[in-house]
Parts: sequence; C-alpha cells; structure tokens
Amino acid sequence: MDTNVAVAGKKKQTNGYVKGYAILIALVIASWAVFKIITPHNFGSPSQMLSYFQASLMASIGAIGFYFVMVMGMFDFSIGANIMLSAIVGCKLAVTFGWGYAGIIIGSIVCGAIVGLLNGIFYVKLHIPSMIVTTGLALIYEALASYIAGGVEQTLPSNLRIFGKLQGAIPLAIVAFIVAYVFLNYTKIGTYTYAIGSNEGVTKNMGINVNKYKVLAFIISGAFFGIEAILTISYGSSMVAQTGMASMSRNFIPTMGCFFGLAFKKYGMPLPAIIIGEFVINIIFYGFIALGAPTAIQDLITGLALLIIITLTTKVRKGEIVK
Repeated sequence: MDTNVAVAGKKKQTNGYVKGYAILIALVIASWAVFKIITPHNFGSPSQMLSYFQASLMASIGAIGFYFVMVMGMFDFSIGANIMLSAIVGCKLAVTFGWGYAGIIIGSIVCGAIVGLLNGIFYVKLHIPSMIVTTGLALIYEALASYIAGGVEQTLPSNLRIFGKLQGAIPLAIVAFIVAYVFLNYTKIGTYTYAIGSNEGVTKNMGINVNKYKVLAFIISGAFFGIEAILTISYGSSMVAQTGMASMSRNFIPTMGCFFGLAFKKYGMPLPAIIIGEFVINIIFYGFIALGAPTAIQDLITGLALLIIITLTTKVRKGEIVK
C-alpha cells in the first residue's frame, strides 16, 4: 500500500514538472513569436536571444535569493539599493584597494549579506511590515553608497569584467543556483522556510525559532543580490550612486521573476520557473525596445505585468496581515 502511494506521489510530481515546463516553454515561444512577427528585422536573432538571456541571468540570481524572503510572505524594497551599494563596495575593493577579482566577489557578496542581515534584524525587532522597514533602510543604503562613491561614478576596468561575459556569468550563475537548490531542498533552512510561509503560527508552536529563520532568509537574499551586483557592474562596467529612492527602479525585474517562482511552486519547480520567467520578461522588454516604444509605454507594460502576476500568484487569506 505504501509503495502504491509513493509511486502515485512520484507520478503526480513528474506530471507537475511536465506541465510546469510546458507552460513556461510556451510562454517563451509565444513572447518571442509575437515580437518576431511584428518586427522581424531587429528582434529575436540567435545573438540577440543570447543577449536577452544574459540580461535575464543577472536578475534571475537576485530573484532566486529573494524567493527565500517572499515565500515566507515578506517583502523587500531595498533590492536596488542593495545591488547598488554592493556593486560600489566590490568595485572599490577591487580597484582602489587593489584586491582584483577577490575584491569584487567577496566585497559584493559580503556587503549584500550584511544588508540582508540588517533588513532581517530591523524587521523582527521593530515588528512592523517588512516593506516599510526596507523602504526606510533603502534610503540609508543609498546615502551610504553615495558617501562611499564620493560622488564619482565607479568603473570596473576591462581586465576585471569576466563576469560581464557569458563564459564568466554562466559558471557563477550555476554555482548560485546549485547553492539555492541545496538550501531549499536539503537543509533545515529550506524546510522551515516553506513551513513558515505555509503557516507561521503552527511552525512557531512546534518550537521553531521563526525570527531566526526570517533573518537567515534576508541574509541569503542579500547575498544573492550581492552576486547580482557582481554581474551588473561587470556587464555595465560602472555603477552610479543614486539617492531619493531612485534605486527602486532596480527592484521590479527580480521581483517579477520571483513571482514566477511563487506561481510555479505548486508544480514543484520554483527555481527553474524564476530563471525561465526572467527570460520571458526580458524578451518582452527588449521586444518593446525593438518596436521603438517610448520608455513610458515600457514602464506601463512592466507595471501592468507585475500587477497581473501578483494578482494571479498572491492570495491573502481573510484576516491575514501583510508582512
């Protein structure tokens, strides 16, 4: 009897994978086909698709880390500020202090993790919604980035931009994805992350230190945004410190990809959904660029898409407090 149940469960899981991947692949093909038909000469060539994929790869890494936070029902408005600050710190260590690749890698990841740690501590100690806490902290991170940069654009020299190329970005991304997969599926962190997201009250009654794992989720998320910062400054070659919440423009693409992960969690494939979802988002984004659509139209479509994804993937139960 137990064997039959196990076989049925395995079959159901396999069917979920097949259905999930079928939907995601259909989204990729459909989004590519629509813009290829409308603007066949300046969109969707093999080299352009590689470029779209590379752009999506950067956001995918951040989104995968952010998934640990979002699956618990929390949010983070300091994503852009974290990426900006981590990139500037990494660049400073790499160039000004002469640490080279060790500086950009260690500096960015450690800085991102520290930002995540601060987000988590302030959130659990202040007992106010995470979106409010991280919005306030984002202003502080922006000011700190501006101070460290000294009002000067931080530029990574060409000999330190290997992660701006696919041959450097893909291995780093693979390592990040494997780490995230192991954390989610083979550690207590992953088990308790899902447990807290499913029912925080029950998890707390089981004797699990919920606040501890919330802070850990923010730390993991921050570290992954540090990795995204490495790819971002390597791809773009420079980073400018922004203030007045201007860094929030970097929040939305990783957030949208993370919602793909939440939507496809029911198929048992949140991480692949994030990667492919980010690719879909970038295909659509570059499709509108190929059409020559004004920036305002691109932002409008991005905003509408985010609202639709949030509506389809987020269900707030009656009486539930937004975290």
